[in-house]
Amino acid sequence: MSSKRQAEEQSGRDRKRQKLKDARTIPVQPNATAGPSTAPTIVQGKRLPATLDTEKFADARQFEIKAMHTSMKSANDSATHRTWQTLPRALRRRAASHNIRRMPIRLRDKARQEMKDTILKRKPLARLRPKHGKEKRVGRTESFIRRQKDKSWLETHIWHAKRMHMENMWGYRLAVTPTEKAFRPSHRASVHGSIIHDASYYATFQIRGPQNILNKILTLISDPQDIAPPGAPRYHSGFRTCETHIYEPHQYPYGFVGTATIIWKPRNLGTAQPLSKPSKKGKEKASEERTSTADMRTVWLRSHPSVSDTVFTAIKESASIALEAARATAPEDTVLEDVGIELEDISGQLNAFEIMGPKASQVLKGALTPISQDEREDFKKFWQSMSDLQSSGSLPRTMIIGLKVLDPRLKFPPKNAKPQITNTIVPIQPSSSLAQTELWDSSVRDNIRKPRYKKADIDERRSQHLVPGTKLDPLRQDDRIPVMLIQRAVEQDSSSSLSLYGWTLLVPAGWSMPFFSSLTYTGTRVAGQRERRVQAFEAGTGYFPHDYPLCATYEQVAKERETQDRTRWERTPPAKRHNYESTDTRSPWRADWEVVLGLQSSEADGLVTTQREPDAAEKDVIKPWLLRGRLVKSLVEKMIQPHINPSVSLYDELNTRCADRGLRMAATKPDALLQGALVRVKVTPKKRGNPHELAVIYFVEDEEIQLWQHHPADEFEIEDIAQGNKLWTTIPPQSDIIGYVTSGNFSLSQGSGFALGAISLSSLLRLKQQALRLKASEMVVKIRNRDGQMCRAAYIRMLD
Repeated sequence: MSSKRQAEEQSGRDRKRQKLKDARTIPVQPNATAGPSTAPTIVQGKRLPATLDTEKFADARQFEIKAMHTSMKSANDSATHRTWQTLPRALRRRAASHNIRRMPIRLRDKARQEMKDTILKRKPLARLRPKHGKEKRVGRTESFIRRQKDKSWLETHIWHAKRMHMENMWGYRLAVTPTEKAFRPSHRASVHGSIIHDASYYATFQIRGPQNILNKILTLISDPQDIAPPGAPRYHSGFRTCETHIYEPHQYPYGFVGTATIIWKPRNLGTAQPLSKPSKKGKEKASEERTSTADMRTVWLRSHPSVSDTVFTAIKESASIALEAARATAPEDTVLEDVGIELEDISGQLNAFEIMGPKASQVLKGALTPISQDEREDFKKFWQSMSDLQSSGSLPRTMIIGLKVLDPRLKFPPKNAKPQITNTIVPIQPSSSLAQTELWDSSVRDNIRKPRYKKADIDERRSQHLVPGTKLDPLRQDDRIPVMLIQRAVEQDSSSSLSLYGWTLLVPAGWSMPFFSSLTYTGTRVAGQRERRVQAFEAGTGYFPHDYPLCATYEQVAKERETQDRTRWERTPPAKRHNYESTDTRSPWRADWEVVLGLQSSEADGLVTTQREPDAAEKDVIKPWLLRGRLVKSLVEKMIQPHINPSVSLYDELNTRCADRGLRMAATKPDALLQGALVRVKVTPKKRGNPHELAVIYFVEDEEIQLWQHHPADEFEIEDIAQGNKLWTTIPPQSDIIGYVTSGNFSLSQGSGFALGAISLSSLLRLKQQALRLKASEMVVKIRNRDGQMCRAAYIRMLD
């Protein structure tokens, strides 16, 4: 068989191996001799030819040398793999292609030879280049300051920027989500472990003045539906925080601004200086004695950064109203012209961390070390029980604990406290003594704003220990940092099994990284904005501002989302993107609340992508607003009673609540108040379904609800002889739209689809009456994703 035929029968892999083998083989001259020879003679044990032909000997050596050079060239040309490419796939790394130290030791010499030409052509490193114009270079600190012209960085920014996706939000550069896959691990950490979030971007305002005037100021801007006003004894004692919602003064139920937390300074922390000017005699002296230092109080109000300017303006406006009312009602022998209110923005003086999860208490106890000079018995009792807490949910809600701790770097690396299973539960009750902390003192915060020792100094002290890992003993000159712990709960109600509990840790400015490093060292996961929103979603509560429609911040977020979604949709080829016109999706980019409230006709030609403003006459009468609060459910139950006018009942109830707090309700008419109201709801699919954000909520007629009730599944076929289609694939008319989903996804805690949304109050009353008429225990609606072609049955419930 010929060699040509043999080559054709060989596989491609065999031919490639033969070619490589030939390229690496040195050819030998056949029958190469140095000339004619006779019988060999033995010279010193070696056989040599009797004679030597010099010319033939040189030709033979020439062939060998040429064959050697040719083989070397062909072998070099045939080498298609570099050294790092010959490694097993499990050991291959991109860095090995240019970093010799990434290679195994046995292959480094060969790799260094291959990279010789590359190394010669490589540019020198920046630190090795000539330092021309060194005086014109920008330093690292100055460079960071320049990069913060249009936004601010948190103290933990560099740590987050290396590990998380960052975005500009509300004037800050904030972490959105980790770069690793962390959706499910973050949820497991909040349910079974611990997770931390840097919330130092929250705005903090300090208000100082007489207690009666502060009570009036806070009442004017707080929600009238709260259990108690912010000036109630349960709050002004200083051992609980007041979680409320801020409204513009005398604009309730309109003028919603955002959420807020109010903290009173405990009375027994010392006295403050009076705000009135010194008087010398007569009635002015008596007035000064009445405005004693015991009546001067300090309040912190923490709010979302997106509404900080609006909250600051509302506080100033309410302070003016409160001072005018105090002067008008003051006795004749009292002089209050010189009494004022101090309002200060101290956002840059405080940092905050939110540690959530059942192990949050053990993490805090392992990272923090209280000073030994603290002699408070109630604090010792609390700190001793910290490690045994299965969850901070067993403590009173929003209780405050003040303490002073040592520099956490002295105890680094920390170890979580180990809980001990005991049958005895030590009851912990909030008190003013337990809430004492020097964090309220601005002079103390200023003195420790910069740590006395850098991390390098602490490491140098640690290196002097003979036993590595030994904790440092605190010295007299080491910093003692005042901090504040606040019990935090993300829950719909106290009986919910989906609630999340943890702590809010307030520390002085300048100490974020020392505390953050210790809190994260023990395996605590770090959360961004997405993880924080998911916590509220899994607990079934609203997250500000995404689940608070009609407020200014929600409109800003909705506009940004519309721009992103529309840009992504327009970038997608027409054959690959969803056709919203074919599925009759009216507003695919943002929720059309004007249609939901009936302020705009649902019948329109073409695709509507933005909200439209109602007529001027109609806008003056009907204002969209959000009905929310702890008493919403009882209010709705009263409105559906027979022989009751819902609009009049709503108006009277809200007016009564405002009057009980000494507030004046915004001027409006009962019918306009009812028509412009939105109510937040929870949406749970009946069987299957996963509602997403901007999913449409439809009203369902009685006949269709009866069919759902008598069928075991929500996907059933109704054979219509005329049309022959399925009921769930029939898209309802736009006139049946009653609301939209604001947050929706697959709930990991419930194991099914879940959503939070909002519907009109008139539609909620209609659903309530329908459920009573059909004797159904749940209100039933239909939901459809904006890019979906199938409607799902779902249960709907009111959300406080």
